[in-house]
Amino acid sequence: MKRLLMVAFHFPPLAGSSGIQRTLRFARYLPDNGWEPVVLTAHPRAYERTSGDQMQDIAPSLRVVRAQAWDTARHFAFGGRYIGALARPDRWLSWKYDAIRQGMRLIRELRPAAIWSTYPIATANLIGLALHQRSGLPWIADFRDPMAQDGYPADPVTWRQFKSIETQAVQHAAAMVFTTPGACDDYRQRYPQAASRIHLIENGYDEAPFREIAPSAQPLVPGRVTLLHSGIVYPSERDPRPLFDALAELKAAAPELTARLHVRLRACAHEAFVNEELARRNITDLVETQPPIPYREALEEMCRADALLVMQAANCNAQIPAKLYEYFRAGRPLIGLTDPAGDTARSLRAAGVSAIAPLDNAAAIGELLLLYLKNGAAQGFTPKASYVQACSRQARTAAFAGLLEQVVK
Repeated sequence: MKRLLMVAFHFPPLAGSSGIQRTLRFARYLPDNGWEPVVLTAHPRAYERTSGDQMQDIAPSLRVVRAQAWDTARHFAFGGRYIGALARPDRWLSWKYDAIRQGMRLIRELRPAAIWSTYPIATANLIGLALHQRSGLPWIADFRDPMAQDGYPADPVTWRQFKSIETQAVQHAAAMVFTTPGACDDYRQRYPQAASRIHLIENGYDEAPFREIAPSAQPLVPGRVTLLHSGIVYPSERDPRPLFDALAELKAAAPELTARLHVRLRACAHEAFVNEELARRNITDLVETQPPIPYREALEEMCRADALLVMQAANCNAQIPAKLYEYFRAGRPLIGLTDPAGDTARSLRAAGVSAIAPLDNAAAIGELLLLYLKNGAAQGFTPKASYVQACSRQARTAAFAGLLEQVVK
């Protein structure tokens, strides 16, 4: 088999990031497609939170090398402050130096056919670029989502570094990969000279852990209709306040109907902000925040929820939450709170889900929730099985392997 050197920060035992799944599942299924992966990742000390629950998903035959790395904000801070240059383009810049050393050692020893590196930790693509320049091997830059955007990153120095990484990828990468059609279109317009090297490989779900889940008819909250959002609730990119406004209005207008409703925010990561907003609207009886749980438990919770909430703001129209594909596989009704013009809504509609309201429109959200409470999983809420099957990680990995074959010809 040809070998692929994979550079990725997000990898077990890191906990709390759905970004782990892209690298983990590519590494799992690439051998079925004629490629032997080797993973170059970071020392676990660099992770803010760790968990061993996904270590079992690393194949025993997979070689994983963990380069020395630190988190600038935790390890190099004095009195709560740190040198900004040590945290650009991200707080894990320290990972770069040993990763390049270890990567070159692996290249000399194993002679891989190509290098792949993956954002959203920008340092990973700096490592991929450096290894490409030193070895001459073809480099695939996996952007996933757009990097330098209008107003993001907010720090102008970091923004310029992100822009520089993009520009260097355009100059040097054999392929640039994104996870949504909107991101591909955006970058083809930005860099028309690289349009033929920009490719779409979406995220997906892995079938294996779902098969381990025992079917259960036990509701998450007995006597209540539970809507679950599993994952981070960003104050901007997934601003929950219009949803909270809609719930407050429903509680006042239809108290008996709303009394059946229960919203669970699992691992929202901004509990203080969320709980303050809930208390301000007097809806703490309708919405609860819950801490992170192991990956398989999170999947089981999705499968037991009455419905699953999708939240994505219009400023992320060229992005799709990676969790959406696991939502699809869970087979539960979906309620999409997102801009109808964005890629998330486009994916929902492709799956047969038309239950969509703009995340910033409390009135539309209220109407959608009322429709669900009155009619249950009516037409337009549940994804089509045929579409879901095409979203598997096995299918995505086969597409990735096809791209690799093109690159190394």
